[in-house]
Amino acid sequence: MSGPELKKARTRIDELDQKIQELIAERARVALAIREIKAAQPAGNGDHYRPAREADVLRRAIERNRALKSPVADEVMARLMREVMSACLALESPLAVSYLGPEGTYTQAAVYKHFGHQVNARVATAIDEIFRDVESGTATYGVVPIENSTEGVVSSTLDLLASTPLTICGEVWLPVHHHLLSKHKRREDIKQVYAHAQSFAQCRRWLDAKLPKAERIPVASNGLAAQMVRKSGKGAAIAGQAAAELYRLGTLASNIEDDPNNTTRFLVIGRQNPEPTGRDMTSLVMSAHKDRPGALFQLLEPFSRSGISLTKIESRPSRRAAWDYNFFIDLEGHQADEPVKPALELVRSRAAYFRVLGSYPRAVV
Repeated sequence: MSGPELKKARTRIDELDQKIQELIAERARVALAIREIKAAQPAGNGDHYRPAREADVLRRAIERNRALKSPVADEVMARLMREVMSACLALESPLAVSYLGPEGTYTQAAVYKHFGHQVNARVATAIDEIFRDVESGTATYGVVPIENSTEGVVSSTLDLLASTPLTICGEVWLPVHHHLLSKHKRREDIKQVYAHAQSFAQCRRWLDAKLPKAERIPVASNGLAAQMVRKSGKGAAIAGQAAAELYRLGTLASNIEDDPNNTTRFLVIGRQNPEPTGRDMTSLVMSAHKDRPGALFQLLEPFSRSGISLTKIESRPSRRAAWDYNFFIDLEGHQADEPVKPALELVRSRAAYFRVLGSYPRAVV
């Protein structure tokens, strides 16, 4: 590209930047107007976040991106739109979102992926503290890990979902890439490795092959692991890139997870009941009558008969009695949809215990 052509292209970029900024400013002014409209409504509760609406906006952004044959990847376009939405939503009503800390955890990354960076992200030291933050009103929403694609469910989250008055408002899918972080310069000097227990499980083969003699020390989160290594200067942590940057640690090895498609699913918990979007999931918990033969089959049969796809079923001790179990189920569709609604009512009538944990938009990207 010649000098004049390059100058012309840069001038065009400056013109487009001006238009983009003008449109963002206009969108922000509309957001402020919406705040005033909602504030005048008697039923307003100050929470302007609408999961179904935001999922729809992101899906349409991806559809436009594809229609325009944009060279920008769908995921990148969705992330850019999410940040614009986050900035505008903060003008309407800033959100406090609780997550498993300290800073630099994958849960924090899930918060920013779902809500954008303009939220008040509040650190919790344990998953049950996240639930308490939202139940008490200290946070408007919480983000909790529910399952990993290689290591399965997070049992503590399931148990808390069974007893909380909160509902599931959304889900986040986060690709997880683990790095070996340290202040040491050589991998051979690593005598201890710190990480969350699930991360050890997700990197088991790599650790067996590359650091077979290093002691593996489980901690509450990968962010805490990085924080500990930064403070002591010893050992190594398994954590993400955000933790490496935040705690100024060197990366001795990248992408050490055994499965390159390693993904963790997170749930957004709050008090909302999102309306149907046409692309929803419903989560529920139930238990069968122990003294009835075929009781579990009777609970599952209505879903099969109605053509409803179950995407997950997990069992956990109910803690109500010995050998009594809760069954956690995810299914495709919204609880208000046909044929989901009548199927749920039939299951409810047959169950010893039954509660819908929430219907919410599926993760967009």
